[in-house]
Amino acid sequence: MNLTEFDELLSFGDDTSTLMMLVWVLPLILFVFYGQRIQLLITSYEIKKEIKKLNDFGVQSIKETLAYVDKLPGADSLAKQNIESMIDYFVVPPQDMDTSGIVPKVRAVLWNKESYTRNRIETILSQANEVERARVQTLLEISSTLKMIHKVVSHLYLTAKKQKNYPLILPLQMELPFVMEQAEALRDGMTAFTEGQPVGDGIGPAVVGYMMCNIPHKPISYKMIYAESEIEGRRTILLKPKGPEPVTGKPDEALKSIIKQYDIDVIIMVDAALKMEGEESGSVYRGFGAAIGGSGVERFGIEEIATKNNIPIFCVVIKQSIKESISLMTDTIYKSIPVSIRHIQDTIVENTSQDDTVLVIGVGNTGGVAQ
Repeated sequence: MNLTEFDELLSFGDDTSTLMMLVWVLPLILFVFYGQRIQLLITSYEIKKEIKKLNDFGVQSIKETLAYVDKLPGADSLAKQNIESMIDYFVVPPQDMDTSGIVPKVRAVLWNKESYTRNRIETILSQANEVERARVQTLLEISSTLKMIHKVVSHLYLTAKKQKNYPLILPLQMELPFVMEQAEALRDGMTAFTEGQPVGDGIGPAVVGYMMCNIPHKPISYKMIYAESEIEGRRTILLKPKGPEPVTGKPDEALKSIIKQYDIDVIIMVDAALKMEGEESGSVYRGFGAAIGGSGVERFGIEEIATKNNIPIFCVVIKQSIKESISLMTDTIYKSIPVSIRHIQDTIVENTSQDDTVLVIGVGNTGGVAQ
């Protein structure tokens, strides 16, 4: 076959050539002028499904909170209405134009919200016990957070859609999987808090609580208790939030009181830590510095006290995913307690001398964790 015959074999008629040109050119023109809108429509459809899930999470969390309230003594329809109205409470951050002194302002605002909410719940559910009221406060925080997540995601989506701006929706599309992971973790954590079961974040208090077994303990500050023990000839002060209420206490305030009573040589903090992809849940690591999450107020207070008194801070962390930290504590994480205690003992031996005084702080939500 010569080249002429080959060209004739692959050639098309005039009508076919025009049709093939349209097949290639029209989509090209379409994507040049309307590409962003098409991408916006496709992305919007996926985001809308996730927004609906977030809305369902929020609605379901409110139902579960009110269902739990309904089981408490003295709860009636008016009490449920008052509890539901508290879900929309929010915090206005203090002015940070001048960052000097911002931490005390943040502490004051957060403490005002927490104490007001706690007192309000106590007034509404006066016949419920302290643990039950603490659970209601935690459930309210979860419901409020889920509702706020839905509002923020929906706002970003509707703004991008209103402006028909695809680049504006890209950051939301990239961050949404992480947002959904957190929202699903909060949703799954509702059951654990309702039933008074320990969550993954309670591993810090669980470790210190295990070390407190059969040792008398005393209150030291708001929702914090301590006990005095001995490890390898070192006086050891064990500090944790009071269980089994789902609270985190005020470890920085407790540290202030401890410093007045004891000459602390070393501080060791035990807490849950977010694992990286590829790391095993329940793995235990040793490090340096104040291992504590939250708003940062307690961490600042602990670091400030330790710095002023020249006290080194060590930490032992138990790795877990964000879902594991908020949902029912898994067997893998629970089994890390003996390993964590060995790390604490090794840290004490390696960094202190005989007759030194060590403070071990269990950090986290102590719901379902006794002492």
